[in-house]
Amino acid sequence: MYERILLAVDHSAASDRALAAARDLATLSKGEVWVLHLLEREVIPRLGDPPTEPVADAEAPLDAAVKTLTDAGVTAHSEFRQTLFGNAAKEIVADAKLHDVGLIVMGSRGRGDMAGLVLGSTAHKVIHLSDRPVLVVR
Repeated sequence: MYERILLAVDHSAASDRALAAARDLATLSKGEVWVLHLLEREVIPRLGDPPTEPVADAEAPLDAAVKTLTDAGVTAHSEFRQTLFGNAAKEIVADAKLHDVGLIVMGSRGRGDMAGLVLGSTAHKVIHLSDRPVLVVR
């Protein structure tokens, strides 16, 4: 099935459900999972380049996801880095290529079509940019 999976996590409930899906798929295929959390930064001219969340808070979902996977017997690798706001989808797709994963798993916050159109949707962008399957969990 999928021997190499990239799981993109954040602080959402959908991310927790995506973790469960990645765990189940990796368990079935005896695969390994790369867990990626991106700390997005907004560029504001007078404030410089402040993070959208504290670094300590950004690493918490990553650590929890890796622990959940390893407790289930899945080989898990963690990746954390910062990126500019709006670049998360490109970073996720680049990581998928870097690790040669067969599947990208991520949550969707469930914005409607109009909100997704106006605000943008990372999951939507990943689906369109990726050359491999993407499982979006709601």
